[in-house]
Amino acid sequence: MSNLLATVLVATGLVATGLAVPAAEPALSIPAPTGPHHVGATVLDLTDTSRADPWVPTDPARELMVTVFYPTGVDHGATLPYQSAAESAAFITGRHATAHFALDAFSTVPTHAHLDAAPAGRPHSLPLVVLSPGYTAQRSSLTSLAEDLASHGYVVAAIDHTYETYGIEFPDGRIAGCATCAIDDGDETAFFQRLFRVHAADVSFVLDSLTGPHPAWPGAHLIDATRIGMSGHSAGGAAALTTMLADPRVGAGIDMDGTTYDSVPATGLSRPFLFLGTESEHSPGQDTTWDHDFGALTGWRRWLTVTGTIHLSFSDYQAFTDEIGLDGGATITATRAIEITRRYTRAMFDQSLRHIPQPLLNASTGYPEVTVVAR
Repeated sequence: MSNLLATVLVATGLVATGLAVPAAEPALSIPAPTGPHHVGATVLDLTDTSRADPWVPTDPARELMVTVFYPTGVDHGATLPYQSAAESAAFITGRHATAHFALDAFSTVPTHAHLDAAPAGRPHSLPLVVLSPGYTAQRSSLTSLAEDLASHGYVVAAIDHTYETYGIEFPDGRIAGCATCAIDDGDETAFFQRLFRVHAADVSFVLDSLTGPHPAWPGAHLIDATRIGMSGHSAGGAAALTTMLADPRVGAGIDMDGTTYDSVPATGLSRPFLFLGTESEHSPGQDTTWDHDFGALTGWRRWLTVTGTIHLSFSDYQAFTDEIGLDGGATITATRAIEITRRYTRAMFDQSLRHIPQPLLNASTGYPEVTVVAR
C-alpha cells in the first residue's frame, strides 16, 4: 500500500528536508461537483457498543466519525470544514510534510457541501454509497468524490477508521492518533487482511446506524436500503471486497488502486465489482493479488487502468500536491484524474444500483487514458 502524500514526497526526495514553508502558499481546492443537485453534509459521531476497539482494546466501544453527504435544495449558509485545524496539523506532521504545507493547510480547503442543510428527495429513493479512505488517510481525502455522487442523487457516508490515521478529532476535542502505525511493521499480508476485517465491521455498523430501525441521521428516510454500494481508495478500496463477502447488503463495490492480498475465497463473489487503478502498478501481472482476486470474481466485473495516474490520483491529494507544485510522477492533471474517478465511479453505481446501462464501462469513450483490461 502506498502511503498517500508520502508517496509523492519520497518520490521527489522532499520528505523531512527541514525547508521552511513558503510565506505565500497557493490556495488548496477541490473541483466543484458536477450534478444537478446542491450538496448538504452532516457529521455523525457513532459509537458501536457491541465491540471493544480492535486496535485499542482498552476502549470498550468502537467510536467512528462519519460524514454523510446528500442532495439538498439549499445553496447558501456555512459549508462543511474539510478538516479541523487539529486534524490537519496531525496529518501533516504525521506524514512529515511540514516542509510543504502549513499545519492548518487542510483545514482551509473550501468544500461545496452546505453544513446540516435540509435533505431533499422522496422517502426510500436514494442509493447509499459508503466510502473508505486509504490506510493513514482521513475520510476527507474522498470529499471531491463524495460531493459529486451526492450532487447526482446519492447519499454518501465517508468513514474515518479510528486509530488508523494520524489525527481524528471527536466533537469533545479528543484526538485519536495512529495506534496501528506501531503494529504494521510485521507480516504485511496478515496486517492488511486484519485491517480489511476491521473496515468491514465498521461499514456494517454504519449501515446499521443509517438503515436500522433507529437511524442516527434524521435524513435516513431518504435511503433505499436495497441499493447500497461501497468504494474506497487503497486499503479502503481493497476492504470493499472483504466487506461484500461479510455483508450481503453491499450490492456493488469498487477498489481504487488498493492491493487486495488475495481477499476473495475460492467460492468467489457474485455481486458486481470494479477494479480501477494505475497502469504502472495495477496492470495484469503487476499486482498478483489483483490477478488472483479478479479471477475469483463470479459476477459482473471490470478491471480498468488509467494511464498517467499515480496512487494519489484517486483521492484529493494529487490536487493538493499539484497546487503546490510537487511532481509525484503523474502525467495527467489532478483535475483530469478526479474527473475520470468521478465519472467511472458514478457509471459503476448507476449501472449496479440504479440499473441504468453504462456503455462507458465497456469502452472508454471520451477517456483515452482509460483501458478496459479485463472483464
